[in-house]
Amino acid sequence: MGASIPFRRRRGPVPFPAPLRLMVWSGLLSGLLAFQAMRLWQAPRLAAAIEATRQAEDLYAEARRSRAILEAQDGAPPSALDAGAGAREAAPPAAVIAAVRVIDGDTFDMGATRIRIADIDTPELNGRCAEESARAARATARLGALLAAGPFELHPAGDGRDADGYGRRLRIVTRHGRSLGEQLVAEGLARRWTGRREPWCA
Repeated sequence: MGASIPFRRRRGPVPFPAPLRLMVWSGLLSGLLAFQAMRLWQAPRLAAAIEATRQAEDLYAEARRSRAILEAQDGAPPSALDAGAGAREAAPPAAVIAAVRVIDGDTFDMGATRIRIADIDTPELNGRCAEESARAARATARLGALLAAGPFELHPAGDGRDADGYGRRLRIVTRHGRSLGEQLVAEGLARRWTGRREPWCA
């Protein structure tokens, strides 16, 4: 039998060849960049989903916001929209007053045409609670005052719909480029229309 060659154990890690190291680092870097890109791409959707979940969980947040606005504005000076363009429109044209009949906070008749203000939703006069009915009465009176303050313009809703399921014409109502619906929202008497009704009773 021949003499055996003694086995020598290598000390220290086995070095990777340079091309293999380059491949590993390139893969890690590509994965990290892809992960960061995915996070940046998903961030707006994730934020929107979180906000939608928050609003769905708190259906009464808008009602509380409206109540706070109403409580804070008691005794506040009238809006500039009330007076139209100032002294020039201090006396509303008689034709405008005669042609308009307010139904509720977001609906009015103009001659034989019934208009539904497309960008807002207001409480119902026959609401589910006394608070909703009282706010609806305020919204109705306020819309009447805003419409009677002077000439206004009607614009298409912008979503391609001309009328709702009740045959009312869907229009955005403005004066001097400002939405009267947004004025009602700012005063806590309406909320922006999101495609569905939300509760007004806290």
